[in-house]
Amino acid sequence: MYNIHKRYFMYKKLKDDPKALEKLKEIIDTSTHTFADDDIDFIYSDEARAIRLQYDYIKAESKMQKQGVAHTIVVFGSARIVEFDVAMKRLKEIEKDLESSPHSESLLTALKKAESMVRKSIYYDKAREFGQLVGKSGKDPEDCHVTLMTGGGPGIMEAANRGAMDVGAKSIGLNIELPHEQAPNPYITPDLSFQFRYFAMRKLHFMQRAKALVVFPGGFGTMDELFEILTLIQTGKSPTIPIILLGKEYWNRVINFDFLQEEDVIEFDDLSMVSYVDSAKDAWDAILKWHEKHNTPLF
Repeated sequence: MYNIHKRYFMYKKLKDDPKALEKLKEIIDTSTHTFADDDIDFIYSDEARAIRLQYDYIKAESKMQKQGVAHTIVVFGSARIVEFDVAMKRLKEIEKDLESSPHSESLLTALKKAESMVRKSIYYDKAREFGQLVGKSGKDPEDCHVTLMTGGGPGIMEAANRGAMDVGAKSIGLNIELPHEQAPNPYITPDLSFQFRYFAMRKLHFMQRAKALVVFPGGFGTMDELFEILTLIQTGKSPTIPIILLGKEYWNRVINFDFLQEEDVIEFDDLSMVSYVDSAKDAWDAILKWHEKHNTPLF
């Protein structure tokens, strides 16, 4: 502020207008006189949303470039699925509570959910194994040519990032600011953990370097991500990549693609956009074979 005053008074002496300094201070203290990138109220205004969208994109993009991330293998799946020991602990707690309240409807409902989570915990193990397979594909721990990428949260995302860490590999987490969740899981490589304000920019980064998508059982968020990518590929807005649905029984119950084709709301060729597997190894092998077949080697 002093330098601005000094420059001003080079042209107009204080004695010419004793109130000039006070007036100048009033001007300088207004938000309109502040540099745009120093004006927090402006940055978070509706008018500056386009700038914030660019921030969301550019920050992650520049960091991934510096880390040498060329291709990504993207993993989607439920944030609610936990490893077996955690699921069993929760189940036993509910069973113990039921001993004293055997007819409690809320506890009986919780019991069914807990039993379901124990059954689904197998997918946590498979996601972790898949993360290990992707992680082992690099030349060394610093190699980010092909890097595992997740949504950065708990559950399946945590398991996949954890698997990469198990083998000393780097992995990416694209976290999103939400009202009730989610903190980043602790297994993401710190320099590759990103926090997004906008789903749009997060989804853009999911696809920008993707060379395969592996989708584990999940809910609305997983479905949203899966169907957006299917739509982008179907409409030619994104290049074709292998889309692997892990867990045949689950996915056949959740989505009936054959019915959609029979109803003529998708084409017969669209059915080939997805394939089904039941193991982490089969998922990784399917990705490698797909790229070999299409002459687009990952390495």
